[in-house]
Order: sequence, then structure tokens, then C-alpha cells
Amino acid sequence: MADHPPSNNFWGDTPEQEYYASKGIQSSKSFYTSPRGLSLFIRSWQPLDSRPRGIVCMVHGYGNDISWTFQATPIFLAQMGFASFALDLEGHGRSEGLRAYVPSVDHVVDDCFSFFQSIREREEFRGLPSFLYGESMGGAICLLIHFRDPQSWKGAVLVAPMCRISDKVRPRWPIPQILTFVAGFAPTLPIVPTADLMEKSVKVPEKKIIAGRNPMRYSGKPRLGTVVELLRVTDYLNSRLCEVSLPFIVLHGSADVVTDPKVSSDLYEAAKSEDKSIRTYDGMMHSLLFGETDENVNLVRNDIVSWLSQRCEK
Repeated sequence: MADHPPSNNFWGDTPEQEYYASKGIQSSKSFYTSPRGLSLFIRSWQPLDSRPRGIVCMVHGYGNDISWTFQATPIFLAQMGFASFALDLEGHGRSEGLRAYVPSVDHVVDDCFSFFQSIREREEFRGLPSFLYGESMGGAICLLIHFRDPQSWKGAVLVAPMCRISDKVRPRWPIPQILTFVAGFAPTLPIVPTADLMEKSVKVPEKKIIAGRNPMRYSGKPRLGTVVELLRVTDYLNSRLCEVSLPFIVLHGSADVVTDPKVSSDLYEAAKSEDKSIRTYDGMMHSLLFGETDENVNLVRNDIVSWLSQRCEK
């Protein structure tokens, strides 16, 4: 039997605007120039005929992008009345930069911070509660954004956040020291040995096929400079978990082998936030909002929208 030709979108061949209209939402896409002059691809998803209940500023994970299965969540949130905004990070998706090379997470945080501020300052969104949302590496970036402006956000949704590299997958001494040394003169080399994260993230076989068809997904080996930078940033974050003060919900699958669910438990225990929640889903893997069965995905979605809705009412 011949292979099916690749679809234009994760949902199939229906044109984007026709698909969004069928879901009762509106969406746009364009490019945003960051303060450092980087061209970044951006998208929005909003309710079609009503004023949004709140704003959700979203950050994707390593090797991912905002135009494939990531869209499923902001589409759902728009159906629930939330205006969502996201950008392809440097070196990801349609944004400028070498594929999957993140030389400075601090610069990425600057990009996200400036873009999200530009959204929140729009006249039509004045007075609306605004939330951060991050998946995996994006969860770490959300916490770094929070540290930049601790009082500015109504809360954060952290999905399997990479707050620390798990001891189960963290390279043992002296490997990190060797990586750091080599990265000093060859940071873009894609030579760090690791299994394809998609295979470790997505549980449902049919959904693995859909995820694998993403033309923008990076499936190569991680670049030395990116790995060293993520080790640095997660060590830094881990040392500051006790300073997290914004309201948050952290969600993690117990069978996640990409980011350790124990790290989310550590965040929940250490954070000084007065309003904090944790959900651990038995047997679920890293891709909570796409890679699981539809029943499991709906469970996680409902927990998220319930949490957001309650904080819009406060």
C-alpha cells in the first residue's frame, strides 16, 4: 500500500482559515521583529464573536514549533474564550536562526518577554488577566519570564516543565565538563547522542505518525551549545525554585521519561506561591496534550481551562 502524501496541517488538507472557522475561532500569523533584530514567526488564536476572557502567552518546547500539533491546545483555549499567542523560538519552526541551536536562553527570554508585552499593551486587551503557558523547555522559559517581572502575571500553566535535567537522563561526570569544553569552539555541532524525543513523548501509535509528519520538527541530534545552555539554565532554575511566587498549576505524566515528574513535585513543594496546584497523571507520557488518547487529552485540557477560569473570576 502506498504511503499517504503529507498533509499541509496536522488535521489534514482543510485550508487553515476554513478549519479555524469550523472550530468557531479566528487565527492570524505573521512575523515579529525582536528588539535584537531577529525575525520570529508568530500566531494568534482568538474567540470568533466574543471578547476574550483572558490572554494566554504560550511557549513551545525544544525541537517543536507552533504550527503543527502544538496548535491543538490554543485552538481549544480559543473555543473556551481565551485569546492565545505564541512564537516560534529562535532556531525553531519558521523563525530565524540555525535549526535547534539555542546559544542563549536569556536572549530567547528577551524575545518572548518583548513579544508578550506588545500583546498585553494592545488597547483591546487592556484590563484582561494574562497567563503564561509553557511546555517542557517552554515551562522553564515561562519561569524565567516570571523572574523578570514577578508581579505582572495572573498565573502560569506549566506542562511537564524542564525545571531541572532529571538525574535519570543527565550526563554523568565528566561528560558535562567535556561537553562544555568542546562547545567552546564547536557549539553548533549536532553530536550529542540521544533518542528521538518524539518517540519518547507520544504514546498513541497513530499520533506518532502525525507528529512525525511535521515538516518543521527537528529530529537531529542536539547541538552541543544548546545542551550546555540547557544544563546551565536548568541548574540556575533549580537553585531558584523557592523564589517562584506567581500562581501556577504544574501538570506531569507519571510515565514521562523526557522531563522527570519528580522535578515538578520539587517545584510544587519549594515554590513560595500561595496559590499553587499540581496534577500528576498516572501512566501518561511527555506529550500530555496531543500524544495521549483523546480521553486523556481531554482530561488534561479540562484541568487547565478549569484552573484558568477560576483565576479569571478572582
